[in-house]
Amino acid sequence: MFATLLQLKFPSVAEAKLASQNLSDTLGARISKFDFHGLHVTVGKEGEIAVNIRFENPERMLAFEKEIPTLLEDIKAAFAFKQSKFSGVCVYSFEREAMATTLTAE
Repeated sequence: MFATLLQLKFPSVAEAKLASQNLSDTLGARISKFDFHGLHVTVGKEGEIAVNIRFENPERMLAFEKEIPTLLEDIKAAFAFKQSKFSGVCVYSFEREAMATTLTAE
């Protein structure tokens, strides 16, 4: 599993909340295009946004990373923030699936 992690630091949590809505919509619209395996957008109390996007293969990840500057254009026009990014290989991941495990008999 491969991952791209973006970290955006805003001056305030209010700005981060607003930017996270735009970013979530933008990324959500590209789930199928880049075949995301997983997507997490998290807002921190100090005005930071952490984005974790997982991919099954490196080709999809690299194609997505080429489009990152375009994806961030609207946010860059509206907000001042610092950005960092790194790519990596997931060495451990756990995510509980939401499902019912009981059956009712009638």
